[in-house]
Amino acid sequence: MQLTDLTDLTARQLLDGYRTGEFGPVEATRAALERAARIQPEVNAFVRLLEEDALAEARAAEERWRRGEPRGLLDGVPVTVKDILLLRGHPTLRGSGTIPAAGSWDEDAPSVARLREHGAVFVGKTTTPEFGWKGVTDSPLSGITRNPYDPSRTAGGSSGGSAAAVALGAAPLSLGTDGGGSVRIPAAFCGIFGLKPTYGRVPLYPASAFGTLSHVGPMTRDAADAALLLDVIGTPDARDWSALGPAPGSFSAALGESVRGLRVAFSPSLGGQVAVRPAVAAAVRRAVAELAGLGAYVEEADPDFSDPVEAFHTLWFAGAARLTQRFSPEQRARLDPGLREICGRGARLSALDYLAAVDVRMDLGRRMGLFHERYDLLVTPTLPLTAFEAGAEVPKGAGYRRWTGWTPFTYPFNLTQQPAATVPVGTDPDGLPIGLQIVAARHRDDLVLRAAHALYEAGVASAPAGVAAMPSGS
Repeated sequence: MQLTDLTDLTARQLLDGYRTGEFGPVEATRAALERAARIQPEVNAFVRLLEEDALAEARAAEERWRRGEPRGLLDGVPVTVKDILLLRGHPTLRGSGTIPAAGSWDEDAPSVARLREHGAVFVGKTTTPEFGWKGVTDSPLSGITRNPYDPSRTAGGSSGGSAAAVALGAAPLSLGTDGGGSVRIPAAFCGIFGLKPTYGRVPLYPASAFGTLSHVGPMTRDAADAALLLDVIGTPDARDWSALGPAPGSFSAALGESVRGLRVAFSPSLGGQVAVRPAVAAAVRRAVAELAGLGAYVEEADPDFSDPVEAFHTLWFAGAARLTQRFSPEQRARLDPGLREICGRGARLSALDYLAAVDVRMDLGRRMGLFHERYDLLVTPTLPLTAFEAGAEVPKGAGYRRWTGWTPFTYPFNLTQQPAATVPVGTDPDGLPIGLQIVAARHRDDLVLRAAHALYEAGVASAPAGVAAMPSGS
């Protein structure tokens, strides 16, 4: 196998190569680092690459494999981490110039700690908008992150750097965070798989200012890699008081079950509430037909709720205001202007406003709980559109005020804390990826992964073609 091919492999394929001795972690890590450096000037997926540390970790992993004593499930596999999550020994600046880089930085986030325990190799920290506040990735600190399929377009956000890195082969696995779609949005725009697990399945520390809207999730080349990554990171951590207990079983093992007999509700537009672009609608409908062909019981049915955007805004804006509550005037002046605006709006909300939004959230959760008594899965488009111009929060001329205007399929399921994934199911006439969203009841991450994996196995979804996807071939 040629060195350049290693960047197109999944984590499971890399592990197979390590087991047989066909190649080792050092080769794979060098390939990932070279790919990351190659794509960085055009795509801007990273805030920093960790070459020295990564190669040291890879050499240690290679020695363990040589002795026949690999550590955990991911020994020697290159990974990247969104620069929202703590990574020991390196600054976590969260896309903001308001955070000083100096400091000890002596703690891992829970998900990062689990990866370290399982021998993963940390290639770099990926870009995020300031404090992960919006659905595209640009920030005053690190600039604009661009789409692998067309660098004039956005990679989406807020985990845009992670999505671009995975799509372009800079590591097969990445950790993202999702408070309103921030794993699923960029994964859909960049043609990869992204999972927002049930809230609490992956512990989060420090706690997010956006509270229980925020999830940590896998961003990978396919659903099987996401299941493997979730097996690693989906374990309790005492630092997160809201973390779930141990998973009931292996998510990877659950992939062996078929979708035959699953009850699937297909909602093309949430009951006519969302205008979906024709190419997106057609690609999603074709993929749903494949699920039916695999034996799932599919019918068109809409969940019983109206757009909860105002409640989401109340919770989101209040969280932003709390995040910046103690900022000095000088710090506030340095914020992304859009973030500064929503912080001002959040600061004007009352406790009663917040509790009214919580009421909406609880009712939405009740409605979806009842919905999933009838259906195992809900399938929708992930987004009603494909990637638009880079550097803009909303598509030009769309009439949206904020990023929530074009993400109506994602943020409702942060309010309900349900598992939700995006699967790439084709491209539009401009060659831009289209995502299909799969949602299940809380704690049924296994069903989401099973259905997504079935689409990959059927050839409806496929891993991205690495750096060759970039028009310039750079």
